[in-house]
Amino acid sequence: MEVHTVTADAETFTANVYLAVADDRATLVDAGAMPGVVEAIREHTDELDAVVLTHQHGDHVAELDAVLDAFDADCYAYADHPRRTHELADGDTITIGDEVCEVVYTPGHADDHVSLVGDASLFSGDVVVHDDGAFEYGSFGRTDRPGQSREQLIESIQRLLERMPDGVEHMYSGHGGVFHGDVRDVVATALERAEKREPKYSE
Repeated sequence: MEVHTVTADAETFTANVYLAVADDRATLVDAGAMPGVVEAIREHTDELDAVVLTHQHGDHVAELDAVLDAFDADCYAYADHPRRTHELADGDTITIGDEVCEVVYTPGHADDHVSLVGDASLFSGDVVVHDDGAFEYGSFGRTDRPGQSREQLIESIQRLLERMPDGVEHMYSGHGGVFHGDVRDVVATALERAEKREPKYSE
């Protein structure tokens, strides 16, 4: 399976959008907010089987209509959306590229947030990221806006660690860089920082 960050050259603020391509399946994780994302996807594939949403913040879904209008793809999401074709629930499994991933409900940053945990890969959305300007090697989604909860986020990161196999070595998060290595250690580091309950960003 090849995983491409199709928003890598974005000049506007967007979440990372990942295209996982296997021999007979292409899956997009989030749709982002980058104009031209459809063209970026077409650089790697002419067909898209599914779009899977980690959550529905604008930087993750602004281009969803454009993607679904361009490709005959199913849309998987936890919360209701006019374009959703399949509802996700905690404990479901879904194939990303050629990797079967478990859906783990991970609220805190967003009420509808899910992460996707496979044997080798973690698509973590915004609940945990490798680096985002606040921390290097293990950061976490912000929880200082209305409807967000640090306590829920902490519980979500704990749940991720409980459900993640030891061999996960690829981390694809909603912001920051892709990480290859000991993903459990990165997630555990993010948990330690979140548990301090200090503001993520200084005033």
